[in-house]
Amino acid sequence: MRTFFFAVAIGLITLTLISASVAQTGDPNIAAKHAIGEIKSIDAAAKQLTIKTDAGSMVTVSLSDKTTYKKLAPGEQSLTNATDVTFADLAEGDRVMARGTVSEDRKSVPALMVIVMTKGDLAKKQEAERAEWRRRGILGVITALKPEAKEITISNRTIAGTQAVVIALNDKTEMRRYAPDSIKFGDAKPSEFSELKVGDQLRALGDRTADPLHFNAQKVVTGSFRTVGGVVTAVDPATGEIKINELEKKHPLTIIVKNDAVLRRFPSEMGAMGGFRGPGGPGGGAPPAGGGQQGQAPARPQGAGGPGSPGGPGGRPGFNINDMLERLPTITIADVKVGDTIIVSSTQGVDPTRLTAISLVTGADTLLAMLAPRPQAGQAPNPAAGLGGSGISFGIGLP
Repeated sequence: MRTFFFAVAIGLITLTLISASVAQTGDPNIAAKHAIGEIKSIDAAAKQLTIKTDAGSMVTVSLSDKTTYKKLAPGEQSLTNATDVTFADLAEGDRVMARGTVSEDRKSVPALMVIVMTKGDLAKKQEAERAEWRRRGILGVITALKPEAKEITISNRTIAGTQAVVIALNDKTEMRRYAPDSIKFGDAKPSEFSELKVGDQLRALGDRTADPLHFNAQKVVTGSFRTVGGVVTAVDPATGEIKINELEKKHPLTIIVKNDAVLRRFPSEMGAMGGFRGPGGPGGGAPPAGGGQQGQAPARPQGAGGPGSPGGPGGRPGFNINDMLERLPTITIADVKVGDTIIVSSTQGVDPTRLTAISLVTGADTLLAMLAPRPQAGQAPNPAAGLGGSGISFGIGLP
């Protein structure tokens, strides 16, 4: 999606101009001769647009009778296949490149040309990319690395249990990695095998071999993430902050929820369906709250783990608990309430007491109970036990 605009920018201006602009503004979407961003408002009377860059800068785009308008489909990297449009075709949410001499304060640009990718086209492209990553992707936690063979072993939790899957890379494999405090898939930077660490989360796109526990990767995205669970003590939708008491160490933490964070609710009724077992093996999952008897294992879906099933031999190793979580309906921070149990994933940031959420799941007490191993006789239930070895690795989202 957005990488297309960078490709166009590189083709239309020199690297010298880009470097000079970034040095002056710190915003890679504003250069001496262009600004790139999403249309936030349109003033038809004044013939002006207000656009917001990915870095949050606001730029006023002034238009005139001499301004030309070009529409490009997502994925195009030149103006060869552009079609002519008009000012009236622009809409809020569209992504544009406004070409012209940017003002010295980098807050306005009189546009000679506006190149637009429509909000609708972007949404279709994004959904197609997500569908491909779901269909041809796999997600897990790195457990072993073989640099000489370019092989990565990951722990991949399916409905049949945890599997070790070998990810094979080659010289053409595209590798990217989340930067500290970044939360978007698109922000991942080019990376190398040497940056990988055991414990990192990994999402790969590629093809499965005849052996379902081996995977040939076309693209690999990794990151060092922190996943914690906690009970909400305060919610401030105005500032986008949630305060929790961590389940495991009982430390207070502040969760920063930005616009790009994905929030979901795990429905309590899903626990009664018994879609997953705890890491303790058969009978290892604790029953969901309010359902079943202590120590009784949730019912296993018919055929789960059998040949051809998602978790069984010959099945799809990419389908796991994280796939299920990504299909839950999204919510807003206003839907998170004091007393809720949440699981949040973030990149490893500078301040360990403040986490910028990538993904957040509330209603997680039911989920953790499903994932937790059965307590030993006389042992008090540990609400954080479901996090350890649970296979929850939803830090790396979808495009």
